Amino acid sequence: MAGHSKWANIKRRKGAQDAKRGKIFTKIIKEITVASKEGGPDPEGNPRLRLAIQNAKGANMPKDTIERAIKKGSGADAANYIETTYEGYASNGVAVFVECTTDNLNRTVSSVRAAFSKYGGSLGTNGSLEFIFDRLGVFTFKELVDVDKDEFELELIDGGAEEVEISEGYYNVTCAMEDFGNLQKKMETLEIETESAELQRIPNTLVALDDEALEKVMKLIDALEDDDDVQKVYHNIDIKESQMELI
Repeated sequence: MAGHSKWANIKRRKGAQDAKRGKIFTKIIKEITVASKEGGPDPEGNPRLRLAIQNAKGANMPKDTIERAIKKGSGADAANYIETTYEGYASNGVAVFVECTTDNLNRTVSSVRAAFSKYGGSLGTNGSLEFIFDRLGVFTFKELVDVDKDEFELELIDGGAEEVEISEGYYNVTCAMEDFGNLQKKMETLEIETESAELQRIPNTLVALDDEALEKVMKLIDALEDDDDVQKVYHNIDIKESQMELI
């Protein structure tokens, strides 16, 4: 899951990674495959592949698995994946943005539409949620020790960071979409090993839900995340600290 209730959603996702390790690997492998097919197998000359490999390492993916995915993507028999997005609303007016990578559009749209319908949501037209989500770069990495935090934050800001926060032992750094590449290079210069670095759709308007409504919406989000064609799911739920155990 992706989204933004400060860092509540990131914390949930980190906890969910252990429970859904296989699903996480499947999505990262697909991203590596697409990146290597589009830009070649050399990460030095392929920024998208370099980023995908970085995220794979952050998820503790074995090196040989990464290498197999690169070879698969750069081979002559590589699958022709299509990247597409879907937008809609869950119950209680929650906005849901779905990013997919698929080799069968009919299968994917049918599956996504079925999930929305089953859990009381409705699929909308592309572009209908543009006013709700901002495209921002988000970097997550473990809190550093033996560093001057003020100086370190200034270094990140110099690289394009707009917001730097520390939550439960992790740095969460955001930047404008156009500064993503510069901040990624700054991270590399500072020799920071990020656990995730990606462009996310961050909501600028949040919806608060009671416990019952939250559990209902989360069934839709979980169903979408479990779909192998779905790469990322974004929403605008304001998840309270007291509700974390519910999800």
